[in-house]
Amino acid sequence: MAKAILTISSKNYGAWALRGWLTARLAGLEFTEHIISPDDPAMKAEMLLLSSSMLVPSLLHNGVKVWDTLAIAEYLNEIKPKAHLLPADIAARAHCRAICGEMHHGFASLRASLPMNIKAHFPKFKIWSRAQTDIDCIVEIWGECLATYGGPYLFGKQPTVADAMYAPVVTRFLTYDVALNKPCAAYCKRIMELPAMKEWVADAQKEPDDIEE
Repeated sequence: MAKAILTISSKNYGAWALRGWLTARLAGLEFTEHIISPDDPAMKAEMLLLSSSMLVPSLLHNGVKVWDTLAIAEYLNEIKPKAHLLPADIAARAHCRAICGEMHHGFASLRASLPMNIKAHFPKFKIWSRAQTDIDCIVEIWGECLATYGGPYLFGKQPTVADAMYAPVVTRFLTYDVALNKPCAAYCKRIMELPAMKEWVADAQKEPDDIEE
């Protein structure tokens, strides 16, 4: 029986839930999912983008409760060091933490204008200037990482917590038909081909189309 319980929200709409869940999958942690009701205040808070630090997702493991996606990632890196959720090189590790922090605290216009919705697709979606600024910044981050560490993931040959942090952005770019350069488009394809991402998307497709306001 799994010794860990991961509390998450909607798989179609829950960007922070995906970050925590994918990090746990990349770590190789055995866990059971506890999916909270759409009526739960914590789920509504995530859907309304009120905070990036809340009790969804949260991890309960061997009596230790950890919430906030970055805290979960650091905890998993400690208990599952062989998963290499953070790069081995000190400079790359600092770089990884820095871009994860940018995702954790920034890009508010992107979040508001292009909310995560895996089941939807909006061809030729109109992107306003502030959201485009966030997109340009993310593309620059990805491009620098792919060029520096050689890909196919942001920090080399295997996915890290950085890829988990930016995975919801990948789904947004696909949902809203965001035009990308070839390296970034290939990176998005690579992320969506991860077995864990395929599992998440399959579950998201089974959810109701709408949640109550």
